[in-house]
Amino acid sequence: MLLRILVPLLILLFLSPYVIDRLSLRHRPQRWLRWLLWLPPVAVALMLVWTAANEGYTLADDRWKGQLLSLAVLLIVPGVLSALTMGIGSGVAWAWRKWGRALWPAAGEGNAAIPPAAAVTKGDGEKATAGVGRTTRRIARGVALIALAAMIYGLGFGYRRLTVTEYHFAHPRVPAAFNGYRIVQMSDLHLGTLADKTDVVERIVQQVNALKPDLVVVTGDVVNYHPEEMQPFVGVLKGMQAKDGVVSVMGNHDYLTYHRWPSPADSTAAIARLQQTERSMGWHLLLNSHRILRRGNDSIAVVGVENEGRPPFPARANLAAAMRGLSDGCFTILLTHDPTHWRRAIVDRTDIPLTLSGHTHGMQFKVGRFSPAAWFYPEWGGAYVAANGQTLHVSLGTGAVLLPFRLGAWPEINLIVLENKPSR
Repeated sequence: MLLRILVPLLILLFLSPYVIDRLSLRHRPQRWLRWLLWLPPVAVALMLVWTAANEGYTLADDRWKGQLLSLAVLLIVPGVLSALTMGIGSGVAWAWRKWGRALWPAAGEGNAAIPPAAAVTKGDGEKATAGVGRTTRRIARGVALIALAAMIYGLGFGYRRLTVTEYHFAHPRVPAAFNGYRIVQMSDLHLGTLADKTDVVERIVQQVNALKPDLVVVTGDVVNYHPEEMQPFVGVLKGMQAKDGVVSVMGNHDYLTYHRWPSPADSTAAIARLQQTERSMGWHLLLNSHRILRRGNDSIAVVGVENEGRPPFPARANLAAAMRGLSDGCFTILLTHDPTHWRRAIVDRTDIPLTLSGHTHGMQFKVGRFSPAAWFYPEWGGAYVAANGQTLHVSLGTGAVLLPFRLGAWPEINLIVLENKPSR
C-alpha cells in the first residue's frame, strides 16, 4: 500500500525545501538554517523508504503507517504552500527587475510623488527588489503557519467533528405508508483508523440512535485492511437501533485487497470472516441481493450490490441478480459503494429512483463546495439528480482512511427522509 504512493510523497517532501532553499536561504550566511530546513524531510523520507521496503500488515503496522503519513502531511502541506508563495513572490520580483524601471516613467507622469526614471538609481532598484523579497518571506511564513494550524486541527480534531446532514427525497412512487420514512446512511467507517478511539464509534452509534431511524444502511468500507479491525467495536455497533434493522453492502476495502495475504485461500477466508462478523451483529449483508420492507399493504425494496468500481477497485456487482424476483414498479433503493456505478449502469438503464453511495470521502478535505474529489468523481458528495429524475446521494463518509484527518469534509451521518409527493 505505502509503496504505491511512495514516489509522490518523496517528491512532495523534497520539492518545498528545494524551492525555499534556492529562493531564500542559499545566499544567507547562517548555514544552520539550511540544516534546519532539510533535516525533517530527510528524516521522514528515510522512515518512509524503510517502512515501504519492510511493509507489514499487522494492526500495529497499520497504526505506525498512519502516524508516519500524518507526520509527512504536516511537513508537506505547509511546505508546499510556503514554497508556492515564495515562487510567486520571486516571479513578481523578477518582473520588476525586467520591466519595472521601464514602466516607472509612465506611471509617474504628472505625479510629483513618483520620481522620474533618472532619479531611480541601481541601488534604489535593488532595495525595492529586496523589499519585495522580505515581504514575500513574511507572507510565506504566515501561509505556512496557517496551513500547519489547519493540518493539526484536521489530524487532532477534524475526524471527531461528527455532523448530521438531512436530505428529503420526494418522489411520487414512494408508497404512501412510507411517507416520512427515515433512513440513516453511514459509509466508510474504516474502523482500523479508529483502532484506539472507541469513544468516537460510541458517539457515532449514539447519534444514529438519536435520529430514530426506520432503517440504517451502511454503504461499504467498514474496515481498512483486516476483518479483525471490527472486533473492538462489535459490542458498540450492535447497539445501533432501527425499526427495520441495519442493511450493509461491501466496499472496495472490505475485500481486503490492500493486505498482502499468504495465499488466495487466506484472502477468501478473511473476507468470509468479515462478512460473518457483520451478520453476527444482526446486520443484513446484501451480496447482489435485496430485502423487502413492508408497512401494511405497501412495500419497498432495498437492493445491495457488491462493489462495482474501475481498476484497481473490485468489480463484482451483479445488478440483474440483485433485482431478480422484484415486481415491476416496486419502489427500489439501491446501495452501491462506488458512485461511478450510477452513471455507468443505473441512469437511463434502470428505473431505480434512489441510489445511495459513499467511497469518495470528499478526499477528506473541502472548502465551501470545492473538494479535490471533484477532479476524480463527477458525483462526490451530496445529492445529484439526473435529467430523468433518478437521484444519487453520496455520503462523505463517517470515518477516515490512511490517516485520521478531516478538514471541511467533516465526518458525517446522513438522514434521508422519503416523501410521497412529486420530485422537486
